[in-house]
Amino acid sequence: MTETATSELDDSFHVFDTTLRDGAQREGINLTVADKLAIARHLDDFGVGFIEGGWPGANPRDTEFFARAQAEIDFRHAQLVAFGATRRAGAKAAEDPQVKALLESGAPVITLVAKSHDRHVELALRTTLDENLEMVRDTVSYLKDQGRRVFVDCEHFFDGYRANPEYAKAVVRAASEAGADVVVLCDTNGGMLPAQIHAVVATVLADTGARLGIHAQDDTGCAVANTLAAVDAGATHVQCTANGYGERVGNANLFPVVAALELKYGKKVLPDGKLRETTRISHAIAEVVNLTPSTHQPYVGVSAFAHKAGLHASAIKVDPDLYQHIDPELVGNTMRMLVSDMAGRASVELKGKELGVDLGGDRELVGRVVERVKERELKGYTYEAADASFELLLRAEAEGRPLKYFDVESWRAIVEDRPDGTHANEATVKLWAKSERIVATAEGNGPVNALDRALRVALEKIYPQLAKLDLVDYKVRILEGKHGTQSTTRVLISTSDGSGEWSTVGVAENVIAASWQALEDAYTYGLLRAGVEPAE
Repeated sequence: MTETATSELDDSFHVFDTTLRDGAQREGINLTVADKLAIARHLDDFGVGFIEGGWPGANPRDTEFFARAQAEIDFRHAQLVAFGATRRAGAKAAEDPQVKALLESGAPVITLVAKSHDRHVELALRTTLDENLEMVRDTVSYLKDQGRRVFVDCEHFFDGYRANPEYAKAVVRAASEAGADVVVLCDTNGGMLPAQIHAVVATVLADTGARLGIHAQDDTGCAVANTLAAVDAGATHVQCTANGYGERVGNANLFPVVAALELKYGKKVLPDGKLRETTRISHAIAEVVNLTPSTHQPYVGVSAFAHKAGLHASAIKVDPDLYQHIDPELVGNTMRMLVSDMAGRASVELKGKELGVDLGGDRELVGRVVERVKERELKGYTYEAADASFELLLRAEAEGRPLKYFDVESWRAIVEDRPDGTHANEATVKLWAKSERIVATAEGNGPVNALDRALRVALEKIYPQLAKLDLVDYKVRILEGKHGTQSTTRVLISTSDGSGEWSTVGVAENVIAASWQALEDAYTYGLLRAGVEPAE
């Protein structure tokens, strides 16, 4: 590990990431050491200044992480941070085992958590207010003497300030006067609002003169706003987690905070060019922690710059800035046009351009597509979630006939309930492709899987390009309007060819029939992507 990472940024403002410690406390996240190393690499690539790796000595996994990080990662932008507590009451920092573990981690920066709420000192630490101040002074000064940079997290600061403001400020002074580089005010319970955060940070800054940071939890849904309010009040160190991961409802989300600082405040907090990596890094970390990326997350969600209403599309056709607060490319995202029964002519024209289908300003054609979409969505189809099916519809209207690679004569799926409680699923497909009649039968682990396999068996000899296709997702939704087994069913299928992924839709009263429609579109679109010429 590089002892001190090189960075083109100065030390006047810190972006501090605590995904590997605080973020890992989210319900459903359980990081291995390999996961933590992978996330650390992503965060360093993004360009954050500090990566808090965990609490060495508190558990074997974090201890191993620091040992491996030193050997395996050459940090280019970030410095690794070890987290721990001030020394125990009545002891000396130089003799405290957990303080020793912080030094043994090899991390060049150490964050100490300190109690700043008087009731927590007396009830949780079971010591005096004066002794708590001495614990802060002793631990900070000892670690500074050992050549480490020290940040102090004042736990429950805002609640403590409300209960006893003079004592809360005394903890800040004790840390700062002992040599702490930054004193971080923590909204540990996440109950503060932006105006409250701003007022307290401004007062503490004026009264103590300490360099202040902010650590905001999101229990009121205000963590990002609270972080920016603290910056407005003079904080120069922000603590965040990737995608807002964290205990309860989470922490201040790294990506909106950084994007706001760079794009709205004009602060340079990332190395050159790194802001454009925002979306990629967000999604990469989501993959590591095995959580689906939030589609509606600001800046990085796939819906962050998606437009559905016809009124919006008309304006965007003139100037995208009319309904977008930034250019999506600045954060590595893209604008998307959604086509639905709310779509107007502008939506269809823009979507056609996005898909590479030139409508040539043909108002009659665009009008037919709009009416076709509205007609089919009335029946239950959804094209905002099935771009491939929409492109096939668009091409069919533009060319005056459906895109065809094969003609289906018939298909059937059989589910057999056996006496031993097992089930057999078999499908037969009869079709014509390149003037050849093909009959294929296959078994599967369900009727849809059997149909998928039978269709593949029937077509692969003629279209070997289909061997690359994989069905990667399958969703069924019962639509409103009818009840129980009489309900209309919508099926969405996602398919991949290894280099891209697309979605198709089918609607029918029979779930197997709806699935077949979506499968047929998926194979047709796969052949189109592969550059295969359709049948005459």
